[in-house]
Amino acid sequence: MQLSELKWDAAGLVTVVVQDQASGEIRMLAHANLAALEATLATGQAHFYSRSRGAQWLKGETSGNTIAVSEVWADCDADAVLYLAAPAGPSCHTGRDTCFFQRVTAEGVEPSEQDHGRPTLLALEGALTERAASTADKSYTKSLLVKGAAKIGEKIREEADEVSVAIAEESDEAVASEAADVLYHLMVGLLFRKIPLRRVQEVLGARFGVSGHVEKASRKQP
Repeated sequence: MQLSELKWDAAGLVTVVVQDQASGEIRMLAHANLAALEATLATGQAHFYSRSRGAQWLKGETSGNTIAVSEVWADCDADAVLYLAAPAGPSCHTGRDTCFFQRVTAEGVEPSEQDHGRPTLLALEGALTERAASTADKSYTKSLLVKGAAKIGEKIREEADEVSVAIAEESDEAVASEAADVLYHLMVGLLFRKIPLRRVQEVLGARFGVSGHVEKASRKQP
């Protein structure tokens, strides 16, 4: 299929959904004409077409919040495309990471402090951050953060040992449960060090297509 064979609407546009390739978050929705799509593919930077201004535009041209596009995918009907991308900063003109922060219910549309339903680990990161700032006395997360690196490390080692035993000896359900415990405590450790989950996701993404032996050998020695 040629680009011209996509199902462009009467105005010569297709809908564009932008997804963060590291986190899986949906960042924004816009439109593109053929020229904008060609510019995106040629430059690796997200280009769109503004219906209100009647002109092509480059994301981040004025704000600096660019979106580097690694892949473009068409949907099953070929009337919408997905930009799989690495955003540099917020994607919404309001300053939010995503444009989707207004929850729709039967009662209407209401802005929310939290962005749209995030992928599970990002939602967990947000919940842990809230617990860290909480004044509640019975927060397990906060107690770990207060006790510091030694206690968090102890729990990570403990949970890693438990999942290792489960992998060798227990049911699939037990393995999944123990693995969840490991991930939770790792996330607490990241929060303690103020390392965002996105940084880990980007490291993992950079390793795709690279031999494990080669990647390990390339790491800087202390």
